[in-house]
Amino acid sequence: MADVLPLVEARLHSALGEPDARAAVTFLGTDRIEVLRFPAAGQEGDVVRYATLGMSAQPMADPTAALADPVKGPRAELVLSVRSGVADTDKVLRPLAVLAASPQVEGVIVAPGASLDVGEPLWPGAPFTSVLVAEPGGLVEDLELDAPLDPVRFLPLLPMTPNEAAWKRVHGAPALQERWLKHGTDLRDPERRSVPLD
Repeated sequence: MADVLPLVEARLHSALGEPDARAAVTFLGTDRIEVLRFPAAGQEGDVVRYATLGMSAQPMADPTAALADPVKGPRAELVLSVRSGVADTDKVLRPLAVLAASPQVEGVIVAPGASLDVGEPLWPGAPFTSVLVAEPGGLVEDLELDAPLDPVRFLPLLPMTPNEAAWKRVHGAPALQERWLKHGTDLRDPERRSVPLD
């Protein structure tokens, strides 16, 4: 079976450019997760991106399945985009690695519409402890793998305030995204306030 991670890294480089930093985190009983930092470039000159590398090495398994399929199953990596120079967002590397390890550690399938919570600020002073998993395909295209492997999807993460996360649990992800859109919320602002929810 071909190692998917070099292919994943090549796709990230072609979509986002060359990373200027990377950090590796290993959790007990899991594969190593790396987080790559892609500096601001191009038209969006002030947006820095962080992408995980390692989550897609294994397919995500249905937590109710008696036996995890080593080949088939969804594969994904996570991508976070934030404005640079506003907050110490480089400290997000470990929380991102924790989220990327969650399929192995907790047996969850990370998919669009899901909420992921790290239980602490994403970076020092951040008003967010959780993220909404958005639809893939915009920034980094899915990476097709040889059958029978599922493609690797690059899932954007949208930071949520605790109030937004609680509101989303009741009303659902589409309703929260609609509210963000209606209020012109800058989801890349690392210090933004919660969108009005009443």
